[in-house]
Amino acid sequence: MSEQSAIKVKNLVKNFGKDENLVKVIENASFEIQKGEVVALIAPSGAGKTTLLMMIGCVLEPTSGEIWLGEEMVYKDKWMAKDTRRIRREKIGFIFQAHYLIPFLNVLENITLLPQANKVSEADAKKKAMELLEYLEIADKAYNMSSQLSGGQNQRVAIARALANNPQIILADEPTAALDGERSVSVIKMLKKIAREQNVAIITVTHDERILPYCDRIMKIQDRGIVFHEIEEDDIL
Repeated sequence: MSEQSAIKVKNLVKNFGKDENLVKVIENASFEIQKGEVVALIAPSGAGKTTLLMMIGCVLEPTSGEIWLGEEMVYKDKWMAKDTRRIRREKIGFIFQAHYLIPFLNVLENITLLPQANKVSEADAKKKAMELLEYLEIADKAYNMSSQLSGGQNQRVAIARALANNPQIILADEPTAALDGERSVSVIKMLKKIAREQNVAIITVTHDERILPYCDRIMKIQDRGIVFHEIEEDDIL
């Protein structure tokens, strides 16, 4: 693998059920995603987008194949690490359609919760959280509750939370689905800025065609395999 490779998948297979109830979802998928890239993952509903994302995120176990995250092989026909939670904590940030902020914690507390659970000191966790909030231009909301924020602001907080452990990879599942056009574009521009400036690889599952021009490549699940479409500069809005 090259030093710039963030994700490498080789001959990945995912089936559900067995015998007459066997359902093949992903078959022999192979691809590589580089650090600093934003890749849109698209396919019809039920085609396996979230399944693929959760396998890369070490949440759902594949049937067979290989997954590399950075220089670490995390799966080769079985999990290579005893504790996949360690991989998720160290390497991956997750963003979802719903922000899933804890309603009885303020913005700062939501962001520092995971780092502190990973034994980062409260002072260091708060310092990092404030740096992220300033980077995302929402530092003035640090002590607000999520109920006091707009949908777009809450999603920025969710992005800050995903970045709190300095992940190499961000996996986003429909992060703009609940937002209007202007806020959707704002979020994807922010993700692209993060990818470029922090050398993070981002895969975003989406049905939102408005954000596709801001991605570097489009990854499609087609006939249970993976095909790519490059984004041309002239496509950018």
